[in-house]
Amino acid sequence: MKKHKIIAVRHLTKSTFVLRIERKGLPFQTGQFVILRRPGTIEQREYSVYSGEQDDYLEVLVREVTSGKVTPRLKKMKPGDELEIDGPHGFFRFQPTLFPVQKFLFLATGTGISPFHSFVKTYSELNYKLVHGVRFREEAYEHQIFEKQKITLCTSVDKTGDFNGRITDYLCTQELDNDTQCFLCGNSAMIYEAFDILTGKGIPVRNIYSEVYF
Repeated sequence: MKKHKIIAVRHLTKSTFVLRIERKGLPFQTGQFVILRRPGTIEQREYSVYSGEQDDYLEVLVREVTSGKVTPRLKKMKPGDELEIDGPHGFFRFQPTLFPVQKFLFLATGTGISPFHSFVKTYSELNYKLVHGVRFREEAYEHQIFEKQKITLCTSVDKTGDFNGRITDYLCTQELDNDTQCFLCGNSAMIYEAFDILTGKGIPVRNIYSEVYF
């Protein structure tokens, strides 16, 4: 693992923040993840890259788990502090030109929006629809990067989103072309349920890609 300095910390909510880290030329393909560890410790965590392939820095989106051994300490880090980085890793890689029909549906819960943030930063002309499921509107992490007409916020608790309810409830209301390429990222319960809904709507299994966060 190589050491990289933190450039900036951007707090989005009381528990969620973005670490901007020196990239040092680290190559990655959007959709991959890196492993972060504080020097001198053994605890480490995996984070999808939040920044775009062309950015000269590396960003990750982190949600603090107060009972955890890693995220509370990451939250206290400041510019100039160092992290050890290993990677990139993972097979949730995205290259739109590889698909004969470039029509994409992105489904995310919580911080599972991270790879899609990277997708859109890297490929600004994408034909996509992003559906983001959260509990509260404040968890709509930096939605301003996405074109307003291409993103739907589903809020399950405070009922102030574009759709009041879970992401899978919204998905049930939608008509989908069976050549749509579907990328799912977030909690396993959403992914399993969404998979069944998508295949029930005629989306072939080969058109569904997933990355489970927890």
